[in-house]
Amino acid sequence: MVLQLKQLLYIDFVIVCHKMELSLKESKENSPYELYLQEIEGVDDYWGPTFRTIFDNNEHLDFKRKLEERIKHHDKDIERLCNVYYQGFIESVTELLEVKSQSKNLNNQVINLDKQLQTSFQALAKSGSELLQSRKVQSNIAVVIAQLKLCLPVFLSYSKLQKQIADKRYYPALKTLEELEHVHLPHVANYRFSNQLYQKIPKYRDKIEAASMTDLKDFLENIRKFSPKIGEVAMRHTSEQLASDPTVIGRKKKRNYLQSDSRSSSSEEDLSAQELIDFSPIYRGLHIADVLGKVSNFEVYYRSERTKQARLVLQPPTNMHESEDAYRNYIYAVLGFFILEDHVLNTGRGLITKAFLEEMWSVALSKVTTALQTHSAYCTDATLVLKIKDLIMLFSTTLRNYGYSVKPLWELVRELRDHYTEVLMQRWVQVFREILSKEDFQPITVHDEEEYEQILQSFPWDMDLPDDISFPYSFPFSSMVPKVYQQVKEFIYACLKFSEDLNLSQVEVDEMIRKSMNLLLTRTFSGCLSSSFRSPHINLQKITQIIIDTGYLEDANVYLDQFISNITGEESRNITSGALQGQHAMFRVAREDAVRQICEKLKQKLNEFLELESYEWNLVEPRGHASSFISDIIAFLQTTFHSFTDLPPEVAQVACRAACEHIANSMFKMLMNDEVKQISMGALNQLNLDLLQCELFAASEPVKGLQQDELLTYFVKLRELLDLFISWDWPTYFHDYAQDTSRYKNVRPEIAIILLEKLKEGDKKNIFTVLNKNERDKKKLLETVLKQLRQLSAK
Repeated sequence: MVLQLKQLLYIDFVIVCHKMELSLKESKENSPYELYLQEIEGVDDYWGPTFRTIFDNNEHLDFKRKLEERIKHHDKDIERLCNVYYQGFIESVTELLEVKSQSKNLNNQVINLDKQLQTSFQALAKSGSELLQSRKVQSNIAVVIAQLKLCLPVFLSYSKLQKQIADKRYYPALKTLEELEHVHLPHVANYRFSNQLYQKIPKYRDKIEAASMTDLKDFLENIRKFSPKIGEVAMRHTSEQLASDPTVIGRKKKRNYLQSDSRSSSSEEDLSAQELIDFSPIYRGLHIADVLGKVSNFEVYYRSERTKQARLVLQPPTNMHESEDAYRNYIYAVLGFFILEDHVLNTGRGLITKAFLEEMWSVALSKVTTALQTHSAYCTDATLVLKIKDLIMLFSTTLRNYGYSVKPLWELVRELRDHYTEVLMQRWVQVFREILSKEDFQPITVHDEEEYEQILQSFPWDMDLPDDISFPYSFPFSSMVPKVYQQVKEFIYACLKFSEDLNLSQVEVDEMIRKSMNLLLTRTFSGCLSSSFRSPHINLQKITQIIIDTGYLEDANVYLDQFISNITGEESRNITSGALQGQHAMFRVAREDAVRQICEKLKQKLNEFLELESYEWNLVEPRGHASSFISDIIAFLQTTFHSFTDLPPEVAQVACRAACEHIANSMFKMLMNDEVKQISMGALNQLNLDLLQCELFAASEPVKGLQQDELLTYFVKLRELLDLFISWDWPTYFHDYAQDTSRYKNVRPEIAIILLEKLKEGDKKNIFTVLNKNERDKKKLLETVLKQLRQLSAK
């Protein structure tokens, strides 16, 4: 078989070579037609272009002839080829017939085998079908499981979200919501519930934001109510620190303050102010706002709400000045508020800025200072003022520990110090008034040694005392002096209480106490003395004793100075004699008032004498001696001025001047009284005798230290008037009128006219004057004098 195939291949090769030779030969002879034939033989389906070219060249007849020749040539090749392979073909057909019978047998066997296989495969096909269905179900289950695995985190996250929102864990809920939106839902985007969840996500965000803001509002309301407790705990801790610091003055007092104010439980005392408040709502809200991208809105809301709360906190109670608890609650609330804000500043990640807090504190500091200043000004209880001072000091120290500026509060304490001094002075006004109201203003009389020593212990009297004192013994001052002296010392102790814990130097404390003491004596006590002088129960003798007592109190200032130096630790001022002389000006106002009262009392007494006697203005002849009321007045004045020997000389001198001036003016007014219409020369001569008696008293130097003839000047006006009328020296009057050397320069024409008119009316009553030539001449002269006086008065 293989050999036959090789033979066939060889024959084919020979035929092909022969054809190639013939083709090469023909191609050389008929190359154009050969090309056409090659195209036709080479292309099986589309000969159109070739035939068109043949017809276009008008070569179809020749081509037809060539084509027939080629066909014949191929027929010959086929016939020759068949002759060559015929025997082999016969053998092949024979073999194929044999193979046909074998293949038929084989086909029958295959058919039988196929039937057997069909029979055997039916059960297997059924099992395969079942297996295929099972595989499909298994595949579907696997797909469902895979999809459920994708959906399960969504459902778990959603369930977790619901639980977190129910438990008010909003920040984890927001994180879960983000995870659900960005991680899990994209994997199940083909499901309808995914779209539903996508639509609910903004609502959940709004719900979480609203819940977060609600928590913030609750937190703000809670800390507003709890701020006073924060302030109280912070001030207690500051008090403990100050009490444990050995360098702080007055720590015992602060420890007492701590004990008196410890009203909280022991567990709270161990906590700091910040630990008493849960700030997690702020932090959660801030985290939530950060995740939602609304941090700025959160900050604005928080700051605006705290600003509103600050306005409420800074508004003091209406009657805060009436109780210490009101001051405490107000200070605790303010302090607690700003301690909380300081904590938020340090832990709130920019929720508030330092500039915002400083601005809010600046406004608050001004309002707190004004509130404390205003309400403390209404406080009239010195003990309460001290407690207010301690509260402000501890308040300032606590604020300073947190970094706040408290300079205005220190200035307020200094102002409060002045107010405290005023309150003390008001209290001591009552003390002094009570002392003065119960005082009889009589020199102290002691009956034994014990009483004598008690007086010397209560008042430092340094006069030279005799070695052998006989009892009863009288001091020159009244019991008011030691009582007032002891009260001044009590006042100094009270002033010293305010300076505790102020960290003032000894010099400042010393100056403060000295200034307050001087105000107490020069203003408060002097005012009480002045009020006492106006009392109707204070007579001339008591006023005199009061002036004496003030002198001893002024002399005792050197001991008060030493007393202040001992309690402040500052060196004594070492008051010199010059300074001591200046101390006598301490009660200058009171002494001047006392002098005025002495003068008024003297004038009242003199008026009583003057009212007892009335002149007989139509007296023909004088009595030959002074009137009785003038004698009584002079006797009274001599006795009174004798009792003034213990007074300062200037006091007695002023009183004496006032008495003489009042007597002279009263006598002149009696003469010029409009009710006296008629006056006789006898009455003028009697008035002259009374004036002479007064002039003798004035010239007798009733008190020491007056200038010579000083008192006589008060009677000059009346003396010149009486001399003019008694001597009837009108030529001299008119000649020397308006000259400094005039003898009657103090007599004005108007006064002379009034008196001449009264004399003229007095002469009318005497009917015999018209019969006397001298009287008629005198009357003419009187008319002439009146005419000239009127001319002078008209100028």
